[in-house]
Amino acid sequence: CVLCGRTDDCPEKYGEKRTYVEYNLTVHYYCLLMSSGIWQRGEEDEGVDGFLIKDIRKEVNRAGKLKCNICKKKGASIGCVAPKCKRSYHFPCGLQRECIFQFMEDFRSYCWEHRPVQEFTDKQPREASQCTICLDFVEHLSVYTVLKSPCCKNAWFHRECLQYQALSAGIFFFRCTVCNNKDKFQKEMLRMGIHIPERDASWELEENAYQDLLHCYQHCDVKRCLCKKGRDYNEPDSKWEIKRCQCCGSRGTHLACSSMKSWEQNWECMECRSILAKSGKYSKRKKRALATSEKTNGTTCLLEEPPPKSPRQSSGSPRSFLLQSPKMMCQNLSPCPHLELPASNRVTMSFSPVMSNRNWSLSLRHKHLREKRKEVCNILKELKAQVKTKTTRLNINAENIWRSALKGFRQRIFSPTNTIEVDFSNCKNRSKTNTSASKHHFFQLLMLHLQNSSLFEGSSGKSLSLDFQAVKENLYFEAGKMIAVSLVHGGPPPGFFSKTLFKCLVYGPEHVKPALEDVADVDVAQTIQMIKYANNLSSLQSTLQDCCEFLAAAGCLRPVTALCDKNVLVNDLLIYHVIKRITLPLESFRQGLKTLGVLEKMQMHPDVFSSIFCYKPERLSAETVCDLFTIHSSSDVNKVEGADFWMGYLQDVESGESVVTLEDILLFVTGSCYVPSVGFDPEPTIKFLHIRYPIGNRLLNCLELPITKTYQQFKNIMELTIRNTLSVERD
Repeated sequence: CVLCGRTDDCPEKYGEKRTYVEYNLTVHYYCLLMSSGIWQRGEEDEGVDGFLIKDIRKEVNRAGKLKCNICKKKGASIGCVAPKCKRSYHFPCGLQRECIFQFMEDFRSYCWEHRPVQEFTDKQPREASQCTICLDFVEHLSVYTVLKSPCCKNAWFHRECLQYQALSAGIFFFRCTVCNNKDKFQKEMLRMGIHIPERDASWELEENAYQDLLHCYQHCDVKRCLCKKGRDYNEPDSKWEIKRCQCCGSRGTHLACSSMKSWEQNWECMECRSILAKSGKYSKRKKRALATSEKTNGTTCLLEEPPPKSPRQSSGSPRSFLLQSPKMMCQNLSPCPHLELPASNRVTMSFSPVMSNRNWSLSLRHKHLREKRKEVCNILKELKAQVKTKTTRLNINAENIWRSALKGFRQRIFSPTNTIEVDFSNCKNRSKTNTSASKHHFFQLLMLHLQNSSLFEGSSGKSLSLDFQAVKENLYFEAGKMIAVSLVHGGPPPGFFSKTLFKCLVYGPEHVKPALEDVADVDVAQTIQMIKYANNLSSLQSTLQDCCEFLAAAGCLRPVTALCDKNVLVNDLLIYHVIKRITLPLESFRQGLKTLGVLEKMQMHPDVFSSIFCYKPERLSAETVCDLFTIHSSSDVNKVEGADFWMGYLQDVESGESVVTLEDILLFVTGSCYVPSVGFDPEPTIKFLHIRYPIGNRLLNCLELPITKTYQQFKNIMELTIRNTLSVERD
């Protein structure tokens, strides 16, 4: 190594040893990273990870004049950053002498005399415990080789064990092995000289490591299979498609073999059903008119029972679903008897005891969409693991959101994997603007602009338009990229795509059959409609004669000798106007959506992602807001009464009996008036405290609520605080 002079090749200690034959240069990565007189002045692909070769030569010459205070040889490139300390040393020498190197921010180094130490209280016993990584004993001493967890009282580690753990887990999975805390734990370990590489975990990088998990069970297990092609036959989008058990996934059935009309119906195998029945969580549904055993085409068919039905909802107190809806976490509490009721005795929110068939179908549809959106949230959280702590700041003008966003996304330093921070340039009080609130507001404005931009056409379900100037400026790519980044970084769901556009993106345009509703141009749609509904050959030929230029432009000008020819003609016209005409914009848009792996996940889970691309977000309800928050409480707080006031207030807001809205409440706590597709990070929580006014902590997404004697006091305080706070922010 040109910096430390050693030939050792030990990546765990000194970093990767790299040799560049063309420059006649060999260097340890950590030696280069910690050297005091060199900075990354190039891009990541220039020189050695951004360190320019000429800068490395200068650093070698500088270090050649400095003597190491440990080995007494020249070439000491690292200096202690403590004021007035003039000690210099090689990286390997510093490790031997127990110096500390901080692999963060300015990459500081501290000598053995000035290194940071962990503080222990005198009350902590000086005894020994197990290292939770290697399980050998570690003494509770304030020494270099021992580190204590900042988040757990009795978690102690060997430094060497922690370093190996960090190198293996990487920045996304390195956390306290006892309590799973990540942020606080990593911050302390970086301060104490543990190197946490910015890469995925080693077990995630292993090729085909989880290949076995990708195998889907494809076998019909019902007692009497009706499929003539065998139990292993599976034909998607038909009655012979195999549906897996929603509980275990290790048993299956053809849809027809269990009398299921659609894939959306849930199904449990007999083993899981018996387990649920024994646990009391399974409520038998009334059998339909169809008997359990019946003859179909002369073959006896043993039908599986349909999925369980929810318990009948109570139409009692409007706040009666309090005991089930909030996610409650009792800390240091004695067991809460009201939380231990059997599932059948719990009551849920019921807005209308009697529902019409139409309302019931809408309710089922909304429930189905909610389930799909929860799955999308989990998938996007996996993609969000790519986002690094390094930030990219965007200066946005809200009055010209598109141009300023385009400029920010096209700047050289922008990376989709960096954490995005937003500054609104037309904000008078920039220093007091909340980062998360600004980012949420930016993505909301951006998605609204895209929906109404010239890049899309149509009324509700929009398709891509053909804008040659936009193609020339590569704006379709940028639009796709912005939507992908918005989804992963906490923006709102688009919700305005037509189903045909969505299918073109996930399945490819060659596999999509467009409909007349997909034609956005009114004149074109009317012309195609006239051809489609011509009732005789003469009227059809007359219509074609009137629009021959239109047909020629679409490449569909041809002789028609029979009325049935119109069907092929209409299909060709639709394919041209909806798909072929926008081939260039569509391909460019698809490339943009590949950012952060979003398009790949869309193609893997099309049914799930259609819920956020093709359907508008569900309007906030009291139940939705309630389910967002986890309620924390301590032993000196009447949790039930506080939560009861909170739920009653949400219902008053939803019914219009308040000066604030549910969106205002969400904005007050999180800085966002919508629920991001990727969910909130951290998840919103509620604390009941002995305070005078509610506090919305947007950094932690935590709502601190006051404890009041009456509900009216609670409501008055909530409305006063939320209204005044948001009013000041808007001003």
